[in-house]
Amino acid sequence: MATLKFLTVSEVARLMRVSPMTVYRMVHAGELPALRVKRSYRVPERAVHAYLQSAFHDAG
Repeated sequence: MATLKFLTVSEVARLMRVSPMTVYRMVHAGELPALRVKRSYRVPERAVHAYLQSAFHDAG
């Protein structure tokens, strides 16, 4: 059985090499799914990799 791993906004930002505010904007815009845990968000690691895969463009 595969385990579901969640990342914090800071971890997602570091992984994507963007600011945490960019991650918050993506979550609020619905571009990146997230769960709210008390006052913070957790993003499924699988969703981050799927987003990066879909956003990838081959520059040739």
